[in-house]
Amino acid sequence: MELELSEELAAAVWRKSSFSGDNGNCLEVAPLSGGRVGIRDTERPDLQPFVVSEGVWSAFTCGAKAGEFDF
Repeated sequence: MELELSEELAAAVWRKSSFSGDNGNCLEVAPLSGGRVGIRDTERPDLQPFVVSEGVWSAFTCGAKAGEFDF
């Protein structure tokens, strides 16, 4: 991971869904430079976040809204 990305992730403003509550059982996302999105698990914020393009994030959120990932 590049040093610049490490610094950006450390300073990122993370947010989570209002549906997640306070049980720590959710994902957080943060907008990053260069059209990227950081994704991390609230139960393990110490682990390396995933970084994806806005296009990948958009495809995922559209699929989630459409119920493609429902069990």
